Amino acid sequence: MDYKDYYEILGLKRDAKEAEIKSAYRKLARKFHPDVNKAKDAAQKFKDINEAYEVLSDKEKRSRYDGFGSNWQNGAGFTPPPGFEQYGYNPRGGGYTQSVNFGDFGDLGGFSEFFSSMFGDMMGGGGRAGTRGRSTSDFYSDFAGFNQNQQRQTSRPQQKTTKVENLDIEQNLNVTAKDLMSDKPIKIKTQSVEKCTQCRGGGASCFECGGTGLTKKAKTLSVKIPKGIKEGQKVRLASEGRVSDDGRKGDLYLIIKFNDKEYTISDSDVTKTVDVTPAEAVLGAKKEISTLHGNIKITIPANSRSGQTLRLKDLGLPKSPDGYGNLNVKININIPEKLSDKAKELYKQLLAIEN
Repeated sequence: MDYKDYYEILGLKRDAKEAEIKSAYRKLARKFHPDVNKAKDAAQKFKDINEAYEVLSDKEKRSRYDGFGSNWQNGAGFTPPPGFEQYGYNPRGGGYTQSVNFGDFGDLGGFSEFFSSMFGDMMGGGGRAGTRGRSTSDFYSDFAGFNQNQQRQTSRPQQKTTKVENLDIEQNLNVTAKDLMSDKPIKIKTQSVEKCTQCRGGGASCFECGGTGLTKKAKTLSVKIPKGIKEGQKVRLASEGRVSDDGRKGDLYLIIKFNDKEYTISDSDVTKTVDVTPAEAVLGAKKEISTLHGNIKITIPANSRSGQTLRLKDLGLPKSPDGYGNLNVKININIPEKLSDKAKELYKQLLAIEN
């Protein structure tokens, strides 16, 4: 069979560096790609270029090829090493097999008989051991996308895109009106499920994750709530998310949720319910109540009705960038559960008057 001088095919010296090999291959592959070059011998040259690159870009193949010694200068004849004669490359079967016909390369798949005889044993039957397993079809796909009517001589090879792992975590954070008022950070606990760092998600007999491939990560963090934040907005804690295998860290996003038993929160305004007795509602009264700004005394107007609201300015939550919202005091007329005999007698007299 004919010897192939891969260095000559790529126009390289035998001591060419990896970068030189790659550069020469790209230049020639674009020049002789069948979608660009319509010459009769372009397809065959394209195959030879790909085959040369397959050998010279792989350290193990190149070493064997160079190890052939001075025989490479003898030109036409090549006798494969002992035991290699029975191997051949199957361009459609995905690997090297025995007794393959190499006479037909009608498409762009397959390597030459010279290549198969020299390197067939490196693939075995499965096409995985000892080589990168690139075929001419793989090289063809690197330059796919050429327009059949396109006459330009250069193009960019396709780039493979990979899905980026999302390392960010979102978690609801319940806060009270007092939390929103405070200048002190609040303590929160977070818990996430991550890939086991010991077995890298493999599981099986891993002691760290118990064979699940996953581990729970719990943390206690201090969070400063920004003034004037609204419900549904997020607080970002940088680098507190998941950690990738290569050490990259995601962020933790805390989604603000208002949860307060004493106050109903609406932006910077808060509403608080105050119980009054029927007598206080009718006659009016002075009451002391607690607010976010401390205890104050308020006046319950005479003839107040249940559900009536008193607005107290600047006693609500901080606004952004400054100032405060309002405190709405909602009146609730509350009937005492237990009445003394005297109170019952007075209610009877009141009822008689009303009728």
